Formats: sequence, C-alpha cells, structure tokens
Amino acid sequence: MRGYFGKKTAIVAAPLATTSMAVAEAVEVLHWWTSGGEAAALNVLKDDLAGKSIGWVDMPVAGGGGEAAMTTLRARVTAGDAPTAVQMLGFDILDWAAEGKLANLDAVAAEEGWDAVVPAPLQGFSKSDGHWVAAPVNVHSTNWVWANKAILDELRLAQPTSWDEFVAAMQKVKESGKTALAHGGQAWQDATMFDGVVLSVGGVEFYKRAFIDLDPAALGTDQMVEAFNRMATLRGVVDDNFSGRDWNLASAMVINNEAAFQIMGDWAKGEFLKAGKVPGTDFLCFRVPGSQGMVAFNSDQFAMFAQTDEGAVAAQGEMARAIMSPSFQSAFNVVKGSVPARIDVPNDAFDDCGKQGMAELAEASTNCTLVGSIAHGHANKAAVKNAIYDVVTAHFNGEYDVATAAANLVGAVEAAQ
Repeated sequence: MRGYFGKKTAIVAAPLATTSMAVAEAVEVLHWWTSGGEAAALNVLKDDLAGKSIGWVDMPVAGGGGEAAMTTLRARVTAGDAPTAVQMLGFDILDWAAEGKLANLDAVAAEEGWDAVVPAPLQGFSKSDGHWVAAPVNVHSTNWVWANKAILDELRLAQPTSWDEFVAAMQKVKESGKTALAHGGQAWQDATMFDGVVLSVGGVEFYKRAFIDLDPAALGTDQMVEAFNRMATLRGVVDDNFSGRDWNLASAMVINNEAAFQIMGDWAKGEFLKAGKVPGTDFLCFRVPGSQGMVAFNSDQFAMFAQTDEGAVAAQGEMARAIMSPSFQSAFNVVKGSVPARIDVPNDAFDDCGKQGMAELAEASTNCTLVGSIAHGHANKAAVKNAIYDVVTAHFNGEYDVATAAANLVGAVEAAQ
C-alpha cells in the first residue's frame, strides 16, 4: 500500500471499555446489505446483539458497491449526526480515520486477541497509525465464476480451466439461445469482472505493478490492452438488457437457468444458498480461468464513529466484540457466502465452495498471491478507484477501443493521484 499506512492520524475517542455490560442502547447501523442473501446474513448479527440487550436501528442504503452509502455517510457526518456503526471497505476506513472521526477499538481488540488471528493484509485496513478502528466481518474475493451446472451438463461442457476454454464455453451457450454471461451494467460490476480478468492476463506481479504501484508502464502495456480485449469478449456474450441491472438479479439469471455464468464476488453464493441451491449439484464455483491460485480480496468491516454518550460507546464495544467472536464469524459467513476474517475459525459448518474459499485464502496468504480488489477499494484510494471505473465502464459500453482504453487508463490514474 506504498507509504499510506504510515500517515499519522488523530483518533478522537479513547479506547472503548473492555468490560462487558448490559446496555439498554441501540446501535444505528449504516450499510448496503439489502439483497435477500445479504439481509439474511445481517440478521445473524442483529440477533446476536439482541441477545445482549442491544437494539438495532437499521439504515440501509441500497447499492451493491457501497458508493451511495458513502455519499449518505458524508452528508450525515457533515451535519454532525454520524451513525454509531458503518459498513466500510478498504481505503474508505483509513480516510475516515485520518479525519479523526473513528473510535479507538484497541481495548476490545487487546482483550479479544485480534492481533493474533486477523491476517496482516486485513489489519492494514482495520488499523490506522497502529490503532484498531474497525472490526472485520469477513473476507470476500472477487475473481469467482458462478456457473449453472444443469446448463453445462445439457451442453456437455466441462468446467473451463483456461481462458480459451472459458470463451469457447460461453460461445457454445450463446449459440444455444441462452445467455452466456449474466451481468449488470454498473461501474462497480464492470470493475469486479476486471479484477479477475487482469489477474488472468498477467498474474499477481502485473496486477500489483499496474493497480497497487500504479506504474504507468504497466498501466499502458500490451498486457493491459489484452485485458481490455478480454473485457470486450465478455461484453459480446452478455444479454441486451444488462444495463443498470442489479448484481443479485444477474445471479438470479444463473439460479433460474436463464444464464450459464456470472463473474462476481462470493457474496453471490448467498443468493444461490437462499434459493436452496447446492454447490456441486446445482451450481459450480471456480476462479476466473487463468487466475487460479490468486485471490483478489475485499473485507467488509464495521467502523465505529466516535461517540460521546456513554451508553452508545458501550454498545459499540459489544458490537465489535460480537462481530469478532468465532461463533459469529462462522454463522455469518456461512450465510453470506464469504469466509471468516479470523484464521482460527473451523470450516466444519461451511459448504464445499466455502471450504474451497477458506483453503484458497490461506494458500494465497502464504504464497503472497493475495491482492486487494481494484473494484472494491482495497488496491487504491477512492479517487484512483473511480478513475479506473470510468475507463473500464466507458470501454465496456463501447466508447473506446482497446488501445484507447489502455492509453486513457494511464492518464486517468495519473490525474487522480
């Protein structure tokens, strides 16, 4: 993350109290988990807090990538009315910490031993200037493909293991009259596909040079042109009505036998499970062909905004403690489709895709092939992320050819820094 983590910040609140106490308080929670699978997962946390006599004031802001929620948050904070807890991703957490708006969770973290059980790449976003400011709920990864097994079996298609095999399979599905790739034409969804495509082209080293180090030579190289070529291929196998479609509606197309594949983060699995589908029987989960052994990650975390009311502070501490308990990490992530943020959570309760995700996360962490998602604010700060969104989406919608897209990417990233 270059030198950003060394930036000094002002954490306004004193560490939250470590003593557990019954509180007749409520936490107001701003989040964007509004789809069926997401809402079901969130209920796990609501119920856990209810058992501790902590109420829940729900403030959902729809929008799968969280941009609308962050706009709402900025307005609330500007008005002097910050929520007590906010779902956040990546650099957004660090930006708010740098403004001195977040509560200090060090006391709870020390009591619960978070340092020993949260992987270092996650701690890079949970901590600011050495202080815990957010509690990670999960680890998602974005370079997944979700496939309808019945369609593949009907067309006698094996799970593709290379990019060429993937393209050939999508073409065969298209020729059959079904939609090959279910997709929603929103900038964050286009960028989510781009995560896996970039890894499939140049691997982790290219990904890091281009989108973490922001090396202009990598951003404008022939490998980037090839990445846009592959995005153009994907554009050719989506249906005509993709523009503006929500991600969970694209998942529903795969679930309902209308489409064969979706490239989406593992939150999509929650939609399949909620629909009663079984991994290996009804659907397949595998990495974007060419990106096997690599994981582009993002982590949903709850940041606690500094409060002066004693009851609100106590409720925040209990919420942070609940989020990080091994039992909650298991129960929540089984429903959500993600994997735990703690490395010590057993995989017994997880389905085959969950076990695969946990194993691949551990492998990628060991092999240094775990990289922050471009699309979800874990590779660079918001200004750079949004500049990448603009170019990727403009190209996907036919505004640029591949060479122009690569050239424009260099300029857009440079201007955003």
